[in-house]
Amino acid sequence: MPTDAPEQALHHEMGLSDAEYDAILAQLGRTPTLTELGMFGVLWSEHCSYKSSREILKYFANYKSAIEGSGLENAGVLDIGDGIGITFKIESHNHPSAVEPYEGAATGVGGIIRDVLTMGARPIACLDSLRFGDITEQDNVLDRRLFDRVVQGIGGYGNCIGVPTVAGEVTFHRRYNGSPLVNAMCIGQLRLEDLTTASASGPGNAVVYLGSATGKDGIHGATFASDVLGEDSDAKRPNVQIGDPFAGKLLNEATLEALATGAIVAIQDMGAAGLTCSTCEMSAKGGVGMDVDLDRVPTREPGMSAYEIMLSESQERMLAVVRSGREQEVLDIFHKWELPAAVIGRVTDTGRVVVRRNGQVEADVPAQLLTDGCPTLSLDAAQPRSVEEAAHFNPASLPDTQRPAEDLLRMMEHPDVASKRWVYEQYDYSVQTQTSLPPGAADAAVLALRGTRRGLAAKTDGNGRWVYADPYVGGQLAMVEAARNVACTGARPRGATDCLNFGNPNDPNVYYQFREAVRGVADAAEALRIPVLSGNVSFYNETDLGEVLPTATIGVVGTLEDASFRLPMGLPKEVGYVFLAHPLHQHARQHGLGASHYLRVVHDSEDGAPEPPLLDHEKSLIEFLVAAAESRLLCAAHDISEGGFAVALAEMCLSGSAGVFALVDGDEHMQRHIVGPLFESMLRGNLQPTEEVFASLAGAEHAHGPWSYSDRTDAKLFGEMPGRVLLAMGREAIASRGAERLAALAEDLHVGLLCVGTFSQSFRTFQVVTPSRPLINLDLERLGNAYFDAIPKLMQQA
Repeated sequence: MPTDAPEQALHHEMGLSDAEYDAILAQLGRTPTLTELGMFGVLWSEHCSYKSSREILKYFANYKSAIEGSGLENAGVLDIGDGIGITFKIESHNHPSAVEPYEGAATGVGGIIRDVLTMGARPIACLDSLRFGDITEQDNVLDRRLFDRVVQGIGGYGNCIGVPTVAGEVTFHRRYNGSPLVNAMCIGQLRLEDLTTASASGPGNAVVYLGSATGKDGIHGATFASDVLGEDSDAKRPNVQIGDPFAGKLLNEATLEALATGAIVAIQDMGAAGLTCSTCEMSAKGGVGMDVDLDRVPTREPGMSAYEIMLSESQERMLAVVRSGREQEVLDIFHKWELPAAVIGRVTDTGRVVVRRNGQVEADVPAQLLTDGCPTLSLDAAQPRSVEEAAHFNPASLPDTQRPAEDLLRMMEHPDVASKRWVYEQYDYSVQTQTSLPPGAADAAVLALRGTRRGLAAKTDGNGRWVYADPYVGGQLAMVEAARNVACTGARPRGATDCLNFGNPNDPNVYYQFREAVRGVADAAEALRIPVLSGNVSFYNETDLGEVLPTATIGVVGTLEDASFRLPMGLPKEVGYVFLAHPLHQHARQHGLGASHYLRVVHDSEDGAPEPPLLDHEKSLIEFLVAAAESRLLCAAHDISEGGFAVALAEMCLSGSAGVFALVDGDEHMQRHIVGPLFESMLRGNLQPTEEVFASLAGAEHAHGPWSYSDRTDAKLFGEMPGRVLLAMGREAIASRGAERLAALAEDLHVGLLCVGTFSQSFRTFQVVTPSRPLINLDLERLGNAYFDAIPKLMQQA
């Protein structure tokens, strides 16, 4: 009989409700011990059990088996052919990063790396998706500090462990004040024949502890991540784990070496809920039990109790099931790498996890009860009033832009759009020498895969303001934009992972946002035929100031047949044409201005809702981008998103080495008879973008073409219409009839295409005109100063 039965009041401290405690009593038929109660507390927490989200996650068909306790492992796996597997996952580490930003971010990176490692894969890249409060507020020292320390934590851990951080995104909003979102993604490469499971099997096999010794850090970290941040947040610093990237590096190498022996049957990271999670989940997945002696667990402190050892979330630790008789092989490998390793128990056929300490049984519980027995919550959902208000927004009440050049500069220097060079220059993004393009050079990270000519592209995306305004459309846009960004490199999107960050699910408005966002992500993924292979839900992201913006972060991974040819987003140091790929027919209920970056920055308004994507077009657009890249017709591509056409085109100039002269409000007739000959003359160097060039356009008849969704200048320049991509074609492709071939390809795939500009390394300006008037004429240096200097200037105040 287990010892040390607690008083009933303790279950509240463990995060268990009265109903959950009563269910435990009914299932066990007795009062649980303190250790057992702690184990239930962490495994029945929101963070581990998904009790509030599991019903909604069934929108993802391939989540269903995982929710029922079988199926998905620590990360999703893609079979990309030739026996190569790609494994990837994204996880949140929001609460720890709010309390202790450096360690919270660092251990978030470490944990997601180990999730990939336990699949038998070598981690080859990390990405991060970050949200912080408004750092432009003069007195918001807290969020500038959080931003600074989180970036340091990601860089500090990733740089030392030897896994490059190759891409990500950072946005800022007052709704994240004091409550940052830190979502970390990792990608690994493996031979499919080496794929490893977390499903324990083989009664009599050894249960082996691998990695750093256990301390008292992170106890009840999973429970902490399932609660609201409040005034007592500082008191929860002990709940935050402490990472050691050097030990993490050793653990990576030792684990891969041990897996290569074939002695390991199953393996799992000791992440959230530590030894409790790994023993119970591995047992439940395999339908077996474990008998564990905690006296054999390496510890950092003498006299640790069973409760402390089972709930510790000390980092850089694994639990493995090793074939009986081959234990010493594995132990010797870890000792060679100067890491602790010990046989702490055996697999049994009882289905129960038995925990002993000092000769006493401290816990004896059915594994399935701990992992799958938590009652599912049925929560109310109610549409927030803000969604209805956003749907009825009419931009006609706002004045059109009168100073588009000044408006563009303001948008470019806003930290949401401004260069994130300050961030990624703190990361070692070239370690392992597989990074094909540095961060900021393309719409997605591109990696060369060892042992093959093939490449990999990956990107994270998500916009909390869009999800807040229209949760369903915001969820769709997160998926299609991540996929579009991957396709802009020439890669074909192959799989996705999600990280769903929301407030308190007991609030019907929050639960509605969550449900509709998931539905949007799932519907878009199905339309694009991109499976969602792994994911994470993070609730209770709120402080005394309120909940964060509902943020659905999507990571998409795609493959390139030839990694040596991938598309950057910067205009190259040559001359060529700029094309706009767009839907053939597109209605804009709010002129592309609802919930836009332009509205927020220029009009100090966050009214309106984003335009919904045309999913059939998005699928065709991806096919078009991949085919155009494989045909070597393009030299650059860039998705149009926040800030619209003008911001995207400016980013292409500043990421590359050329200026541009572009026309908005033209159509195919104008392109054929006026724009084409004009741009061809500019391409040959006979004309510079001057008033004389503009004069040749003035007075031409046109029917708007892809600009027909609005008669507003600001909508054409800055409207955020989905399904649009800017493409660049260089002189060599043009000379081989590339423009004609690109147009034919677009026609075959039912994608609209229009030549909208010309670029040249000899142009030192960024010019945009309409047939009736010039709109923007900015020196590239001035534009670059606004874009590149914004965040460093803000962080000088940190």
